[in-house]
Amino acid sequence: MRAELEAARRLLCRLQDAIRASVVGARPRGAAVLAQVAAVTPADTIYAVDKVGEAAVLGWFEAHWPRSWPVELVMEGLEAATTFPRRTPVGATRWKCILDPIDGTRGLMYGKRSAWSLAALAPQRGPRTTLRDIVVAAMTELPTAKAGLADQLSAVRGRGVRAARVDLRTGTRRRLAPRPSTARSLEHGFASFAKFFPTAKAWLAAREEELWRRLGDGPEIFDDQYLSSGGQLYELLMGHDRFVADLRPLAFARLRSGQGLPCHPYDICTALIAQECGCVITDPAGKPLRAPLDTTSPVAWVGYANTALARRIGPELRKVMRG
Repeated sequence: MRAELEAARRLLCRLQDAIRASVVGARPRGAAVLAQVAAVTPADTIYAVDKVGEAAVLGWFEAHWPRSWPVELVMEGLEAATTFPRRTPVGATRWKCILDPIDGTRGLMYGKRSAWSLAALAPQRGPRTTLRDIVVAAMTELPTAKAGLADQLSAVRGRGVRAARVDLRTGTRRRLAPRPSTARSLEHGFASFAKFFPTAKAWLAAREEELWRRLGDGPEIFDDQYLSSGGQLYELLMGHDRFVADLRPLAFARLRSGQGLPCHPYDICTALIAQECGCVITDPAGKPLRAPLDTTSPVAWVGYANTALARRIGPELRKVMRG
């Protein structure tokens, strides 16, 4: 089983290499074309650049996924159950693969910030398969047009993280060593609540300000909202950020707003990588993430760079959310 999981990790990395190559190859079309709305689904808005990633995924699975490992693919934009080999009944698959070909589309298509390709694998348990069941995950940077390097990180549960920095001009890879922050406070560090869109922004900001007041770490806590859940995880595991809270589903429920865009399971499916680096990723109550591996369930999550921060911030956060 260990060898099979390691092989699966390598497969997910190769998949994301193909996605990155397709996205980079689409750049000559121009930002105006890639930023066009291609579809609107119950989960999200789909842009033209997302279609590039989707096509790369389906083509790669058709050509490269091992026939001896029947898999169900969970990805936004699929209208029906999709399995490989094709026409395999879902009940006959061994694995469930959830992925987001491009997480952070909006930042990428305007050249503002890297997006991330996210993928994870769990043993097939049908509708009962959740984020907690994930045993292999990979995330690959999809850089802006002016960037020449891209990072790739992957993990098998209980076996640590593999990470590399790829030179996009030569294909050369060099080892990368992720190191989350060891700080025990937020003072002079980056920490934020996800409040990307107008809906519930004031409610979330008020809870954020109250949490900072309770912690008493001083006024210099820097806010840097990365419009990508994968990007937020990357900032945590690389030591750039110390704390991230994405509480949008709780805010929408509290305000009875049905118009907000939340995090979905495919957005946070690579939490395993951050956890293997030593970060703490939980739901707002401090429990493991258990959302089903689908494309529509809202997910509220909290990320801490280390266990000391989790022990210090978590109880105060829960008090704030009860208020």
